[in-house]
Order: sequence, then C-alpha cells, then structure tokens
Amino acid sequence: MQIRTLLLLGASTTCLSMQAATLSEEILDTTQMSEVVVTGTRNATDARYLPLTVTSISSEKLSENFRSSVIPTVMEQTPGLFATSRGILGYGVSTGAAGSLKVRGVGSGAQLLVLIDGQPQYAGLMGHPIPDAYQTMMAEKVEVLRGPASLLYGSNAMGGVVNIITRQMSEDGCKTNISLQGGSYGTIQADGVNRFRQGGFSSVVGAQYQRTNGHRDNNEFEQFGGYIKLAYEFSGNWKAMADANITHFNASNPGPVTALLLDNDSKITRGLACVSVSNSYRNTNGTLRAYCDWGHHNIDDGYNVGGTPKTALYLHDDYIAGITWYQSANLFKGNTVTIGVDWQHFGGSAWNEDKVSAAKTYLVKDADGNLVENQHCNEVGTYVDFRQDLCKWLTLDAGLRFDWHSVVVTELVPQGGLSFHLTPDADIKALVSKGFRNPTIREMYMFPPATTDLLPESMMNYEIGYTQRIGKRAHIGANIFYIKGKNLINTIRESGRPKNVNVGDFENWGIELSADYAINNHWSINGNYSFLRMDTPIDGAPEGKLYIGANYHNQKWTVAAGLQNVSGLYIATGDNPQKENFTLLNASVSYKVLPWMAIFAKGDNLLAERYQTYAGFPMPKATFMGGVNIVF
Repeated sequence: MQIRTLLLLGASTTCLSMQAATLSEEILDTTQMSEVVVTGTRNATDARYLPLTVTSISSEKLSENFRSSVIPTVMEQTPGLFATSRGILGYGVSTGAAGSLKVRGVGSGAQLLVLIDGQPQYAGLMGHPIPDAYQTMMAEKVEVLRGPASLLYGSNAMGGVVNIITRQMSEDGCKTNISLQGGSYGTIQADGVNRFRQGGFSSVVGAQYQRTNGHRDNNEFEQFGGYIKLAYEFSGNWKAMADANITHFNASNPGPVTALLLDNDSKITRGLACVSVSNSYRNTNGTLRAYCDWGHHNIDDGYNVGGTPKTALYLHDDYIAGITWYQSANLFKGNTVTIGVDWQHFGGSAWNEDKVSAAKTYLVKDADGNLVENQHCNEVGTYVDFRQDLCKWLTLDAGLRFDWHSVVVTELVPQGGLSFHLTPDADIKALVSKGFRNPTIREMYMFPPATTDLLPESMMNYEIGYTQRIGKRAHIGANIFYIKGKNLINTIRESGRPKNVNVGDFENWGIELSADYAINNHWSINGNYSFLRMDTPIDGAPEGKLYIGANYHNQKWTVAAGLQNVSGLYIATGDNPQKENFTLLNASVSYKVLPWMAIFAKGDNLLAERYQTYAGFPMPKATFMGGVNIVF
C-alpha cells in the first residue's frame, strides 16, 4: 500500500512538472519570488541558501477553511507532521488531552517546540505545548522546521519547530475582519481582528470565542481570548514592538469509550507578553526580546461511571521568563554570521486542593525529596551560525550551540550543511544536525517517578533534499532522512518503585514529497506525502500520510477541497498494538455577496469515516458549519 501510494504521487509529480514546463507564459501574471523564511536563521533569509527543511503556510491557506486553530491546516500542509484530535473543537490538557504534535515520528511530550514570533510556548512545569492557544486569528503565516532546531532554539526543539508569525499591517490604513459561524453539535465560533497603521505606528487587535456541545456526552468545550500587538518604527533602522495574548478554555473529557469519565473538567488560562527592539542596517540586523509565558490550570480528574467523585482538585501555576538576543552580520561578500544568547527561567507550583476545606497539599519536591511550594530551573544558551557562499553554486552552513542547564549542566549542539545550487531554480541540500531536550520539572521533581539523575534526550538527524521551481507557478520538493535518538526518558520499576531513567533509543527513517501548481489564475493544486519507518513505534505517528488539495477562485466564488489519507497510525503500542487507516475529505465554499461581505459553508469528514487518532476517542462523522465573513 505504501509503495503504491508513493509511486502514484511520484507519477503525479512528474506529470505536474511536465505540465508546468509547457504552460504558456502569456497567461501568467505573477513574478517568481524566492521563498523567504525566518525560522531557520532568526532573520529573514532566502530558503534556497539554507540546508534546513522549512514548510511555510500563508495566511490565505490558513484562513481558507475558516478554522479557529492553525493546527489542522498545518498538519495537512506539512509532510511528516501529525496532530491527534478528540472532537470537533478543543484539544484539552491532562488526562485525555489531544493535540500531540509529531514530526518524523518525534515529538512525544516536550520534543517539539512551538514558537510565537520566535519565543517559546510551553507549560513551565510539564514542558509540553498548549495546542488550544494557537489561534488562526493571530497568524500571518506559520513556518514548520522539520528536523532538529536546537542550534537556534535549544531544548524542546529536538524534533523540530512550529513558528507562528503574527499578523501585521504593511501599509497605512485600517482593516477589520469579522467571522461568525455555527453548525453541528451546537458549535459556534466568532472572531474579529483589526489592523491599523499610520506612519511609524501599527497595531493588531483580535478577539475570539468558540464553544461546542461535542459529539459525545460530557464533551463540551468553550474558549475565549484576545490578542494585541503594538509596534513603532523610530526610523528605517530601528523598531520597537510589544504584544500580549491571553486565552481561557473550559474543557470536559468524557474519557475513552471503554472507561467513561464523569466530571473530568479543566479550566485553563494561558497568557504571554513580550517586548522587543529590532535593528536593521545594510550589513547587519538583530533583535533583543524579553518575554513571559504563564498559565493557571484547574483540573478535576473526574471518576469512572459508578465510582466515587474526587475529593480534591489539581491546580498549578507555571511560568517561563526569558530574554533572547541575536545579531546577524554580513562580514564580506556571500557571508552571514549570526550570534545569539538565550536565557530562560521557568518553573511553578502544583498542589491538590480539597474541594471542601481548600487545604493545599503541594506536589513539587526539592532536590532532597521534600515537598515545596514551588520549583524552578534556569537555562542559558549561546550559539553561532556561519553561512558562506563558497561559489555561485555552493553555500556552506555550520553552527555550534553551548547550552547550560542549572540541573543537567551542559550540552553541545553542532549543525552543518551544504546547499548546491544546480540551476537558478533547482537545489540539492544536505544536512547533519543534533537535537536535544532537557528533562522537565515534572520528570525531575513531581510525582513518585521523579529523579534529578537524568540526562538530556538527544538525536542526530541526517537528511538530503531536492527542490525545483518550474516556470513561475510550480514547485516540487523531496527529502529523505535518517534519525538516531538516545537517552529517551521512560519510567521503570526499581526495587518495586517507579523511577524515571534514560533507557530509550530509537531509529527512524523516511521520505517526504511535496508539490504545488498554479494551473492558471483561477485554479491551483497542491499535495504532499510522507512515509515513516520507526524501529520503536510511538502513538500519534502514522507510517503514511498523503494530502491532495485543490482550490478555485474568481471575483465572487472561492472553493477549497482537500483529501487526506492516513495509514498505519499507531493509537496503541506495546504488546497489543493498534493501527488506524482512514481517508478524510474536507471542503469549503464561499460567495461574495457584497464587496465587504461573503457567506460560506464548510464540511469536514464528508466521507463520514469512522476513525480515531487517540485510543478510545472516536472522532465525529461528517460535520457542517456555515457563516459570514465581513471585511471593512
């Protein structure tokens, strides 16, 4: 099945290339532009000169299916990336949480880093991302770096990075977008974004609300939040920015169908704030940023049907405070050197709170095993990244990071790669990179398995890729990679007691293909395919993932459809492994009633597939939403 799918996509890609090569230039009205990315270097760089593999998803692509979260679209558009789900809305946290992100079979726990404008986003105690906080309303585009990014971003970027780049206003004026929709299972969604620019000042302000009854009993979800970004350009060389984001959601977990839960409810508040100053000159540019990310979690673990309600709630407060600085310089022709320093202070407090007396029992320990009110760690990293055009057809990239952790101590992170520019439109890239993840506070200081005697998890990634632009409207890409990881943190029993130890190793290899083609000024298609072979399977990482999308638009109508096939998805491993295979068809259509208003309808899982991505949590069959989009 995997080989047939691969051959089919390969044949399709070949046909696409031939068609694009013979496309009449008279019908093309766009200019070929190099793809510029920031995630692989911290500063804007032509992707051709980077050995890294970066997928870029535009705001148009993120918004075409009227989704509140960026995650479903990012999963469709990125080969090798998969995210688990449990319902029509909401991913949740704690027991029964979905939204686990995997890239190339790596991403369990805190192995994949999510950034917002380059600043880390994860729970300070547990170390994992909070997927319900990543809203489309704030996103200008999303860049996914597939493979280790620890050189630039340190711990947690072991498997890769998802960087959400926030909206901006590039010209003077004021623009407002409002979207209202409702549909299956009592689901409603509303969001609005205002963008303003006058001279050197610009602002972006957004708010959103969504709720659903869910497709199962006790599966309700409700969320509301807001976002603001203010920026001022003092001159053509200096710019200051401040932004803040807060989201709160209430989520009910019904439990797996084989062990239903009652009253498993979460009330989660997450917030972030950031201030930065950036400079940009002809031969140098850089940014100094200070940020804080925090959360308050209030969770009732619930009880099984026929059981006894819990007498206490689980609560925690966590935080990350950090400062990052980098400066890039072009020292001579064809050269770029970037140096940077990152500092993080993270931690928090966790406790059980009696529902009647409100008495607290703290859950975090110190190094001697005594319960304390809070715990924290510090991490400092410094790095240098060197890029040099050796000649017209070859670019060298090499870097080294030195990372210090207050408990784990030190880690060295090397990275090196070559970019061969075969023609102005074709490139071959080769990369060797290391990724790592320091143990979290939970693994070192919380619950019975905790121990400070842990090493960082780490992996080496080897890959080679090929990219080809054909004419002005077509692009294809292919990658093959091999990953070897060690020191994975697992829980074993030692002297009859659980203990966290570094005992896990793994080897993954695979291929990734992607293609897009603008057939004419109205029609476009795109697709991607990934195949993954894991010697040690993990939940939430499919062996095969294929996506094919088609879009049509004119002055009035916009239609988007996507077909996604997932095969060999592990939802359970161990002695009794379980795999899922399914095909999803999603589509949306919008019609511009007035110059400032469009109505739309969309459907997900139109084939009414019975499937699950998380064991015991069946997904809904076909769901439908409709609404209105207003722009003024």
